[in-house]
Amino acid sequence: MIVGATGAQRRRAGEAWRLGVCQGDRRKTWSATQVGGGDGGDGPFVAEETLKSETATDADAKPSITTAERHLSIQTKLEGLEMLVDLSGAGRKSCPLCPEEKFKACYSHKLRRHLQNLHWKVYAEFEGYRMCICHLPCRNVKPSLSGDHASGRHVAHYHCVVCSVTIARKTDMISHLKRHVNKGETEASYSGTSDVLFEEPSPSGQAYEIMKELGTNVQLLPNHTTPQKSDTYFNRKMKTNRQLVFCSLAVLAEERNPVECLDAFGATGIMGLQWAKHLLNAVRVTITDISETCVKMIKENCKLNNIRVDGGMRVPRGSDGASGEVEGVPIATVEVAKMDANVIMHLRPFDYIHLDPFGTAVNYLDAAFRNVRNLGIISVTSTDTGSLYAKSPNVTLRHYGCHIVRTEYYRELAARMVVATVARAAARCNKGIEVLLAVALEHFVLVVVRVLRGPVQADESAKKLRKLMHCQWCEERVFLKLGNMVDDTLPCNCHGSLPGKTAVQLGPLWSGPLFNTGFLRRMLSAAVKHSMDDIQPLVKTLIYESECTTLKSLVHGPSALTNQVECGVVIKTLNTGEESGAADQSGKRKIADESGNFVKKLKSDAALDHPPFYYSIHRHSIRGMNMPKLNKFLQYLTEAGFRVSRTHFDPTGVRTDATLLQFKSVLTKYSVPTCTNASATQTSVSVEKTV
Repeated sequence: MIVGATGAQRRRAGEAWRLGVCQGDRRKTWSATQVGGGDGGDGPFVAEETLKSETATDADAKPSITTAERHLSIQTKLEGLEMLVDLSGAGRKSCPLCPEEKFKACYSHKLRRHLQNLHWKVYAEFEGYRMCICHLPCRNVKPSLSGDHASGRHVAHYHCVVCSVTIARKTDMISHLKRHVNKGETEASYSGTSDVLFEEPSPSGQAYEIMKELGTNVQLLPNHTTPQKSDTYFNRKMKTNRQLVFCSLAVLAEERNPVECLDAFGATGIMGLQWAKHLLNAVRVTITDISETCVKMIKENCKLNNIRVDGGMRVPRGSDGASGEVEGVPIATVEVAKMDANVIMHLRPFDYIHLDPFGTAVNYLDAAFRNVRNLGIISVTSTDTGSLYAKSPNVTLRHYGCHIVRTEYYRELAARMVVATVARAAARCNKGIEVLLAVALEHFVLVVVRVLRGPVQADESAKKLRKLMHCQWCEERVFLKLGNMVDDTLPCNCHGSLPGKTAVQLGPLWSGPLFNTGFLRRMLSAAVKHSMDDIQPLVKTLIYESECTTLKSLVHGPSALTNQVECGVVIKTLNTGEESGAADQSGKRKIADESGNFVKKLKSDAALDHPPFYYSIHRHSIRGMNMPKLNKFLQYLTEAGFRVSRTHFDPTGVRTDATLLQFKSVLTKYSVPTCTNASATQTSVSVEKTV
């Protein structure tokens, strides 16, 4: 029967007609059947669609997928809208998109003009589909002024071609479709329409929804957007986070093969399935979750993507588990386990661990550093933005052991606070860290670090945890050096010109660099290789920020990959020559002499690290002055001899090694008064009056 149509709609769908449409082995036959009516021949009709196909009714069988049809108001051509009614026949006919009380039955020529002028011309278009306006009672009745639903009226609306939601205004529907495009959700991402329905309902009594991201299909519960009501929580806004984590794992897969990786909080399993589906035999994926519902959902999603579920023991690392690409053979293998994240990280070693709990991840850091392999990578996603962005300072002190206040650079402050917590957890296990990536956006803070074993590395990381002096009046800031006194530390003179104390101590925070340029360049190559166009601008901004430069010449691809030294190890890249030794390419640490040379190289290149924090050009603008454009201002700072770049933390932020006084002096020099033209006009008028 017609999708989305109630009994009242079907009675108004039109008169009797019969159309034969041949589609393969199916034949759709529309017949008009008279429904109940006391007056005989004047009773309403109902349009029925009968499909000649075999159906199996086995109660123990697995749910089969059926494709839902589009709403009848969504058409590609005007002929499709006219085919809903037999306009070639004689007699009066009703409109299939209007109720009887709104548009009475009329003859064919009048009904054709009605469909063209009222429904077809007033449309919202999306990827070749026209969503015509619908007047059927698909939405809830709008109550009258007295609050009576019976005497209310139905509102005209549009049906979304992606998610089947009904929206009243055309402008709201256009904005709704733009949000689908920004999230990567298009009509092509779904089978037939926005979702695929199972014959067997979910525990909540509703059908599953199929979502596709990065070529991976996952089925979701209807309440997947509410973590309090669903175990299989899925957030579409975290797509950027998932792609950044994927690129970091792809970089590690170039260094060692295979990579034992763990998605400690599977939920729907979307992240682990993307790893297995695109990296194939380069990774061995383990997905865990403590919820039984999530584990069942992950296994169903594995079958949906032709991935075999492995519940047994792993093959030794030296063996080759590659399987031929034969039709019917799973493309990859994923281990799914119902286990607490802390337990599995204590039991087994991994090369790559991703932690993405609901809220803070501090409760899982000790277990993550317990068994992670040397030169492995740990990525931590924190979504407790209330405590990270200084909205709940008491919670921040409990979870992260840091004292912070709200500042203009609060996002970088949150990133450095998370890195400091990760560094302390690593030091407790006699391990050090090197920060490869730190991203703080609206919804999350992502930190990716490389693990360095040994007490010496742990001590080096612990030395980078320092207090931060922050002026609450001008927001100047500087890290305290080891053994320094608090007096006269800030370069500003607010403490001398203003009564009382203006400076506060924040932290302890991570004072080292937040980015590794070589790692980011290889992440960009991975993003290009796997067609991740959404995060390529972000990764390029991170590269500029790590180098503290505004240069736009950036080469990526195989030609840009050369042998790089990170943490005393030669990273295997695509251009690695045969003359390189096997020990250099195996991911092992180099000999003592070369490691010592690398430490000297790090000390000599310490001045090349990007300066900490940034200044907002809007926050420090001069009142009554028009400040220059941001790109022009970056050029002025460069000409003044300062290192400068934009930052992903703030679109109006400028990362530079200049102090706040130097920053303001350059800004004042190139700012223009706003009242120049007005004062000149007033001066000329006063001169004329005196003459």
